[in-house]
Amino acid sequence: MSSLHKSRIADFQDVLREPLIALEKLRELSFSGIPCEGGLRCLCWKILLNYLPSERASWTTVLAKQREVYAQFLREMIIQPGIAKANMGASREDVTFEDHPLNPNPDSRWNTYFKDNEVLLQIDKDVRRLCPDISFFQRATEYPCLLILDPQNEFETLRKRVEQTTLKSQTVARNRSGVTNMSSPHKNAALPALNKYEVLPNGCEAHWEVVERILFIYAKLNPGIAYVQGMNEIVGPLYYTFATDPNSEWKEHAEADTFFCFTNLMAEIRDNFIKSLDDSQCGITYKMEKVYSTLKEKDVELYLKLEFLLPDVIRIWDSLFADDSRFDFLLLVCCAMLVLIREQLLEGDFTVNMRLLQDYPITDVCQILQKAKELQDSK
Repeated sequence: MSSLHKSRIADFQDVLREPLIALEKLRELSFSGIPCEGGLRCLCWKILLNYLPSERASWTTVLAKQREVYAQFLREMIIQPGIAKANMGASREDVTFEDHPLNPNPDSRWNTYFKDNEVLLQIDKDVRRLCPDISFFQRATEYPCLLILDPQNEFETLRKRVEQTTLKSQTVARNRSGVTNMSSPHKNAALPALNKYEVLPNGCEAHWEVVERILFIYAKLNPGIAYVQGMNEIVGPLYYTFATDPNSEWKEHAEADTFFCFTNLMAEIRDNFIKSLDDSQCGITYKMEKVYSTLKEKDVELYLKLEFLLPDVIRIWDSLFADDSRFDFLLLVCCAMLVLIREQLLEGDFTVNMRLLQDYPITDVCQILQKAKELQDSK
């Protein structure tokens, strides 16, 4: 470890040990990249995403409260309608004359359950192949959700719910405008990923299952937006960072902490997921999403050429989270990528330039971020 890197770690530690965190100083340091040693990145992200307040003395209380709130979400939302939850103080009849699986009433618990399954199937399809360049999300978490997996209670895992769903014979897709398209494919085509990866033994769950739970609960709490393809790519790096925290006390609560950081982040960008014009089925965003999703299925190697790998994403996010106008800065990052190869773009024709952009020649993320910062300062 270089003396410069040690000095940067010491600078972060000095800021983070103060009773009142100096946010401007923390943003300034974080913009140039946050060291991963000692869980510094995990802690800084939680502060920069407004999950942890600037007053250190309140952290313990805030974390305990938020984690209990998340546990309550698990109790309320990942259950099977019609099953009595006596230990949770809830009592339901399986089927009644007024409420039964064929009840068309939109307020029916069964109707809600089946609609939730539509969302769940899309989430499940996306999270099973999250970050295919690494094996992390397919591995078992050290901290499976005991509330869900405890054999003494009646909660079911979302994995079981997907396997048992009555929508197995249908393919469900939801676009950004909230339109749900359903079709009947060939036999067993609706859930192609179910047997793609080795099933973990009882009592274990993969990291992708944790991400699935986070996204499902978010969709339940935000029915106006629910789940849209691409949210998995946002929550993935957050969860990966928190779930690899060297501090086991923080790592144990990676699921709850990720949920609230993701929720705070989505509060800033949710409009990008619900704009009806751009994201209608005739809009460019919808079509580009279809291109990328199709390419990802047909040629993962080429797809990965068109996006940053996870370590680079995390480094870029250090700078984005540190900036007050983080999503304005993201546009500058995109512009910086073009400016850095402007001479090659000016010399090439359309075909040559498309090939250049598809195989972007600069691999140093810090160089891109530095140019983006120059563009920002030149305003």
